[in-house]
Amino acid sequence: MTNDLDRLKAALSAATPPIDGDAKARAMMLAEKSFAASQETAPATRPIHNRPEKPAGFVTGVFKMFAKTKLRPALYATSSLAVIGLGVFLVLPMDQLKSPSMLEKSDKARSQTEAPVDRVIADQSRPETEQATVTGLVRQQSVANASTLSVKVKRAQEMPAPMPMFEVEQDGIAANLVDTERFANADPSPLKITSESPVSTFSIDVDTASYAYIRSAINNGSLPRPDAVRIEEMVNYFPYDYAAPPKGEAPFATTVAVFQTPWNKDTKLVHIGIQGQRSAIDTRPPLDLVFLIDTSGSMQDRNKLPLLKQSLRLLLGRLGASDRVSIVTYAGSSGVVLEPTSASDQASILASLDRLEAGGSTAGQAGLQLAYAQAEKMHSDGRIGRILLATDGDFNVGISDTEALKKYVEQKRETGTYLSVLGFGRGNYNDALMQALAQNGNGTASYIDTLSEAQKVLVDQASGALFPIANDVKIQVEFNPSMIAEYRLIGYETRALAREDFNNDKVDAGDIGAGHTVTAIYEITPVGSPALKADPLRYQTPANSDPSVELGYLKLRYKAPGQSESRLIETPISDSTAAPDTEARFSAAVAGFGQLLRGDTKYLGDWTYQNAIALAVEAKGADPFGYRAEAVSLMRLAGSLAQ
Repeated sequence: MTNDLDRLKAALSAATPPIDGDAKARAMMLAEKSFAASQETAPATRPIHNRPEKPAGFVTGVFKMFAKTKLRPALYATSSLAVIGLGVFLVLPMDQLKSPSMLEKSDKARSQTEAPVDRVIADQSRPETEQATVTGLVRQQSVANASTLSVKVKRAQEMPAPMPMFEVEQDGIAANLVDTERFANADPSPLKITSESPVSTFSIDVDTASYAYIRSAINNGSLPRPDAVRIEEMVNYFPYDYAAPPKGEAPFATTVAVFQTPWNKDTKLVHIGIQGQRSAIDTRPPLDLVFLIDTSGSMQDRNKLPLLKQSLRLLLGRLGASDRVSIVTYAGSSGVVLEPTSASDQASILASLDRLEAGGSTAGQAGLQLAYAQAEKMHSDGRIGRILLATDGDFNVGISDTEALKKYVEQKRETGTYLSVLGFGRGNYNDALMQALAQNGNGTASYIDTLSEAQKVLVDQASGALFPIANDVKIQVEFNPSMIAEYRLIGYETRALAREDFNNDKVDAGDIGAGHTVTAIYEITPVGSPALKADPLRYQTPANSDPSVELGYLKLRYKAPGQSESRLIETPISDSTAAPDTEARFSAAVAGFGQLLRGDTKYLGDWTYQNAIALAVEAKGADPFGYRAEAVSLMRLAGSLAQ
């Protein structure tokens, strides 16, 4: 080895010798034999890469130069040392290479090799100043590498926390997506002191989007975000068997029950149920339906546009020959895919749906404008016009601000066209925007996460979703302070109205469709109950109506479709010793479940998911479609996830 190194040093200082042709030929022959032998012993599956030759670097060039000389033995010895060193480096585990201890060892190794570097330079007869310069550069490079690593670690520590992630399954593959979803909600309704604020006013709500979204989150293995939980939408997701209104009278009837609160023996629940008239399909007015479909790039997932197409196929089976359908799409631009067509021509409608593909940005404003233009073109007396917007809510072209879109829809609802929303997908789901559009467009908002949910919304409850029987429905309850010391409304935070809004017919409120049920629940604290949260005022004398009979007074206002003046329905609220029915108790179980999911447990005491499950199972009652059994399963899953 020493002789080889001596010859190499001598070669560096000597002139390049002439090429020996015979030696070159012998070397090439030996190389070919060596290569052939290695191919015979290599594995049969050894990959062969046909890569273009990269330009040679400095070291490679030097090696090639010596390959042409007679100094091959020295070259082979030197290259062998290099290969052995590289092999030792490659076999080290990556975690050791990255660990602080390995970095320290690397620094020590560099410091130990600095002396040999000095000796090599000296052996090459370089000036002392040059030797010092090269050695200093080696040391500076080591310090620079350590400093760079320190800066990177510091920057990583200062980086903001990543956005929440959740996992969904697409085409059988679990994918982590960044959670950029936006929800419309508010803080839980506060406890009210009856002597100070005896009147509660709110707009009814028959949306169900929140429950379906919660189900999707839990079935995907995570608890929903608290702001995604709207308790009134959870309660109103289920159909209830309330007493129907007599024919020829008001379009809906009210049922009131008062019973002990499941989570607090010292308070009571006031359960208000509203049942809308059920209209026969053959007697309903004809429908002009505009499908406004989001075909932007964000809709390409299989639980978005593909599920949307399947859902609208189900709806077509509920339409009659007198109904008409138009299809408008929007992405980078909007367009009419299908002009008004009789619902009986399902072949044309389905062919138009099948041609839809996702791509481009989301020009929601342009799509809305074109859909309303189509609806106005289709409008005629005696027919119902409704736009059915199907989207994940990601409007990013044109008007994308929620308030601006809300004002636009408010103006357009004066044309008499209803706007309902079907939400799809996870990841960038914009619940806040869809709630604003539906509430201000005199429509409803639903979330479609499965084909079964599409069946429920668009087939089983198609009449309620598409055919209104009452507009701007408001509820106002006045509690008797001589009987009720405190109360709170469970849910309806985004539907609260000022007291004076109840009699103002210009204030918009919720709508009830054919066959719809609406449920509202108050928790009340009787005077003298140990559950009182606030001390009574010293100088306040409560008003006294008839404390022996009434706990409060219920009033409802509504407008018949197409009319501008409201009508009034009044019902006294009386205490009762009768046991609550299964409908009231099951809705109470769902209300408790919703409070647990929101983390709003200060009124629940030690009530748990197990208590909610027990009450829901006991009060499940008739469950022809399995919705209530599914709710029990969700409660069980949520209880496990909460642990």
